[in-house]
Amino acid sequence: MSNAFEYRPKFVDIRVKRGAKTAAARDPSETPCDHIGCKNPGLHRAPKGRDNANQFWHFCTEHAADYNKRWDYFSGMSDGEFKDYLAREEVGHRPTWTFRGGRLDRHSAAMRSARRGDPFNLFGSGDPEAAPTPRARRLTRLQVMALEAMSLDENADAVTIRTRYADLVKRWHPDSNGGDRSAETNLQRVIKAYQTLKAAGLV
Repeated sequence: MSNAFEYRPKFVDIRVKRGAKTAAARDPSETPCDHIGCKNPGLHRAPKGRDNANQFWHFCTEHAADYNKRWDYFSGMSDGEFKDYLAREEVGHRPTWTFRGGRLDRHSAAMRSARRGDPFNLFGSGDPEAAPTPRARRLTRLQVMALEAMSLDENADAVTIRTRYADLVKRWHPDSNGGDRSAETNLQRVIKAYQTLKAAGLV
């Protein structure tokens, strides 16, 4: 009964069978050197040309070294082709795409909808010096008529309104016309228009 609880370590008596000796190295290629008149084995590959990426010459060590000294990948290229190659080399000769989205893709549509509801121009043009587009003023019919009476457009600012008012009063006031009251109707119309604009906070 006591032997039932005796500790017995596992894997102690496992015998590892020794494997066979490592296989001998493969014999070198028996392909002869492609250099004319050389009978040494062509152990070294050399590319046949720029346009033949998967075709190789087989040279011995001596002729491979000589071939590498004379090898020029860019031989036969024009200056334009060489510049084009350098430009493609910067991206590893792989196709690239612009980060700009298309006009009709879903990201552009999302940005357009975000710009519509963007009062602080957070998604604007990105140019910090670009002036925000001013909002068009909403004028009542009476205010529009007052501006028309003073021959001003709807976007006239306070300085422009004051300057035009001073000019018109000076032109149509009887004191400026030698006491002639024929332009007094125009004067009253301008004064009333100015008071309307001033009450609306436009002056």
